[in-house]
Amino acid sequence: MAKKRKSDDGGGGLPEWLATFGDLMNLLLCFFVLLFSMSNVDAEKYDAVSQSFQQTFSIFPAGAMAIGEGVLISNGVSQLNELDKYINSTGKLAESEEEAEQMEEFENKQMAESEKMAEKVEEALKESDMESEVDIDFTSQYVTLTLNGAMLFDSGSAEIKEESEPVLLRVGQILTKYANYTIEIEGHTDNVPIKTSKYANNNVLSSFRALAIFDFLIENAALDPAKVKHSGRGEYVPVADNSTPEGRAKNRRVEIKLYHALNLN
Repeated sequence: MAKKRKSDDGGGGLPEWLATFGDLMNLLLCFFVLLFSMSNVDAEKYDAVSQSFQQTFSIFPAGAMAIGEGVLISNGVSQLNELDKYINSTGKLAESEEEAEQMEEFENKQMAESEKMAEKVEEALKESDMESEVDIDFTSQYVTLTLNGAMLFDSGSAEIKEESEPVLLRVGQILTKYANYTIEIEGHTDNVPIKTSKYANNNVLSSFRALAIFDFLIENAALDPAKVKHSGRGEYVPVADNSTPEGRAKNRRVEIKLYHALNLN
C-alpha cells in the first residue's frame, strides 16, 4: 500500500510561503512608518516660516482682507497711487532706494549737461543774430534745435530755399562743435493731406525734407555721416493744434536733436 504524501505545512503550523509573506508585510509597514515620520512638519518651524513670509510679503493667513494695509485689497488692485510704496516695501518688484537715488542723481546730471549745451547753442545763435530763426529746447537726453518749415521749404516741396541756407550753414557750424555726439534730423508736417507725383503723403514728404537737411549739413559741415540720422515723422508728432493755421505752421518743422554722451561712473 502506497504511503500518503505529507502535507505542505510539515505536519502543522503555517505554510512556509505565508511566513515569508508576513515578514514582507512587516518590512513594508516599517518602511511606510519611516516615510510618514520623515514627512511630519515641525510645527514650530512651520510657524516661523509662515510668519517670515507674512512679514516680508504682507501675506495674511486664511485669505485675510488685504495685502499691504491700505494698498491692495483682495477683490482687486486699489489705490494705485500707493503701489510704489508697497512695491518698495517688498524689495522684490522695484529698485532699492539706493538704486532709485542713483538713477535720480544720474537724471539730474544729464539734465544739467543738456542745459549747459542748450545755453552754449543759444549763445552761438545770438552772436549770429539768429535766435529768432531757431528755437532751442532740451530734455535730459538731448538738445533740440527747431527750424520752421516755411522758412526752409515751399509748400509741398522738399527743396531747400536759397534764402534759408545761411541759417543752415550757421547751424552746421554749431553742430560741428559736437561732432562726436549723435545727431538726429526729424522732418514733421501738419495733418493736411498731400498727394503729388513726387510725394505720396506727408510721411514721404517729411522723410525727403529730413534727408535734404541731412545732405546739406554733410556737404557743408564737418560732420560724420555715421553719427547723423534722419527720419520723417509725418503728421504724428504735432506740437500745436492742427485745427488752426497758426498751429499747422508750428507743426511744419524740422527738428535737429543733439544727443550728449554722459555716463554714470
